[in-house]
Amino acid sequence: MKQIKIAIVDDHELFREGIRLVIGQIENFEVIFDTSNGNYFLEFLRNSIPDVVLMDISMPVIDGVETTQKAIEFYPDLKVIALTMFSDTTNYTKMINAGVKGFVLKKATKFELQQAITSVFEGSIYFSQEIIKKLAFKSFSHIHGNEYLTNREIDILHLVCKGLTTQEIAEKLFISAKTVETHRSNIFLKANVRNVAGLLVWAVNNNYFSI
Repeated sequence: MKQIKIAIVDDHELFREGIRLVIGQIENFEVIFDTSNGNYFLEFLRNSIPDVVLMDISMPVIDGVETTQKAIEFYPDLKVIALTMFSDTTNYTKMINAGVKGFVLKKATKFELQQAITSVFEGSIYFSQEIIKKLAFKSFSHIHGNEYLTNREIDILHLVCKGLTTQEIAEKLFISAKTVETHRSNIFLKANVRNVAGLLVWAVNNNYFSI
């Protein structure tokens, strides 16, 4: 497995040191940068792009939402995981809209952190169980029944939520990648979300997908 290069952005020094210690114990994981300030991280991106970023939400000067928005605006393929306290629900939706690929609670175990980083690195998304349950009752529109999506759209929605790529979905359903992309576009339009993280929350909230 390729070495996964990780950046940590969090304003609590002791927490960053703890994360570095944990990551240092995981094979093929390497912390290449850590900082207490979103502006310092944006400066760092000019010279080096990490594989995965662990981003605190609540920080002084420039918070995790704004830092993530600016970073992904300039580097659309950047993979960001939000680090959060369970009570920090007000910014969950903002971070999803900013483009994060996952959420991990700061109290997470070493195993869960490893799982989250690996999943996001491989192109999937990751949500701590407690967070997805909280998000399911927040600001995403609720629609009952399966009549809103076609059967084929529901099939594709399930596979998207499981982290499969367009090509993998096409091969699994024996249809073309172009057809998958058309269905994906329709699903995103109907769900009124911007990204796969938002789609996962919408799907759970509307009983199309369970975790």
